[in-house]
Amino acid sequence: MTRGSTASPRTVALVVPHVAPSPSPRARALRLGVLASGHGSNFAALVRASRHGALHAEVVGLVVNTPRCKALTRAERLDVAATVMDHRRYNSREALDRALVDHFRTLRVDVLVMAGWMRIVSPVLCQAYDKRLVNIHPSLLPAFRGLNAMERALAAGVRITGCTAHLVVPEVDAGPILIQAAVPVYPNDTMATLAPRIHAQEHRILPVAVAMAGRNLLNERP
Repeated sequence: MTRGSTASPRTVALVVPHVAPSPSPRARALRLGVLASGHGSNFAALVRASRHGALHAEVVGLVVNTPRCKALTRAERLDVAATVMDHRRYNSREALDRALVDHFRTLRVDVLVMAGWMRIVSPVLCQAYDKRLVNIHPSLLPAFRGLNAMERALAAGVRITGCTAHLVVPEVDAGPILIQAAVPVYPNDTMATLAPRIHAQEHRILPVAVAMAGRNLLNERP
């Protein structure tokens, strides 16, 4: 493989701290809610995984916080109900999160997924979806927590980075790790070459993490 080329699947390592068993055939499908602020590629990956049988779930609603969010176009194309909750219309993080909780409870959501949700969430949302709120982050946590993780990895000169799906707690990017994928960084990589490799692995691991988050919930229900 030449430097800077796209990594093949064989160059990617997965780390799964807790392997989730396959759901019982009698278990009902998870009802998923998704939060997005950007292009919505992880949202679309969850919809595809659900509809093609890789994930025993149904995406029942998307919420975006920007009216021109490209995820809205994806939702329309995929025929998934979408709602705009502009964070600028709320006077606090807690107020927005209370509105989110009310919305997703109306949809009877089991697991809530932050798929590129560019807002820090409050304990209001974390407590309402305790152990059922999943985030996808473009680094191998605990490295490069917070914003601009890929840019910071490149600036630091690391040779391995990747992505992490984890449960959300009030401290940013500090919740229990569900699954990670490691991606090589080549000497002449830029954001234009590295980002697609990381995004491809996000799409791969996020459905696995969602299934893990939903396992205990479904096991507890008749």
